[in-house]
Amino acid sequence: MIITASQVNELRQKTGAGMMDCKKALTEADGDYDKAIDILRKKGAAVAAKRAEKSANEGLVLIKISDDKKTGVIVEINCETDFVAKSADFINLADSVLQTVFTENPANKEVLLANSPALSNQVNDVMGKVGEKIEVSRFSIEKVSEGVVVGYVHLGSKLGVLVKFEGASSGLDELAEMGKDIAMQVAAMKPICVYREEVPKDLIEKEIDIYKELARKEGKPEQILEKIATGKINKFYQENCLVEQAFIKDNTKSVNDLIKEFNTKHGSNAKIVLFRRFHLGDEKK
Repeated sequence: MIITASQVNELRQKTGAGMMDCKKALTEADGDYDKAIDILRKKGAAVAAKRAEKSANEGLVLIKISDDKKTGVIVEINCETDFVAKSADFINLADSVLQTVFTENPANKEVLLANSPALSNQVNDVMGKVGEKIEVSRFSIEKVSEGVVVGYVHLGSKLGVLVKFEGASSGLDELAEMGKDIAMQVAAMKPICVYREEVPKDLIEKEIDIYKELARKEGKPEQILEKIATGKINKFYQENCLVEQAFIKDNTKSVNDLIKEFNTKHGSNAKIVLFRRFHLGDEKK
């Protein structure tokens, strides 16, 4: 049958797909709009298969915090180009992913898409429309009973941080404000963990070996190499463990000093339990 330009345009208005794709879908569907829409959706799945080996390192990192600050969600959804990442269709899809994760609390990304057919269809629709690989790379859901979860998304939504505090039942608004500063600290200073006890032992052993070898090459006596390495390891902790880092807004204090001041003021035992730092594409490097 003959497919008219007005039919093609109508399908294009409904789906946002390209003119040629709409014409091909309508031709294959013998002019049936519903069938044509299904064909375009399947095209999204075909795009995913075709571009499975492509690198999807662009996209968005988004955060949602509940009104009571007891729940926080951070998600990363990727595409291939920054151009698509800035498109309305991709932004709407990323928002849908964020809201679905927040509402449904899925165990992982496979469960997220398996239990949310509407979201899965939306992913396929957008892939079919933009012709790029799109994937939900990762997400984290953090909850707390006594404390707060706070978040920070850097300008451009390519870097986001969640920080979880426990051990406080009063002064929570103040803790949340301080927490935002600490989330910015995590974004800027890229700590590897919260406390020195969490640093992997093999990493510490590697650093000590490097420090000793450098000191040895500088002609330092063998008997003092351990002492030199210990001093440098303490510096390593101060640079890489969040609570030991100098606070970016006041380098006369450490992050731990801020928390101690809060606890003294409110008679609490607030502490940072964990942080989640999502920088676009980090997991794929």
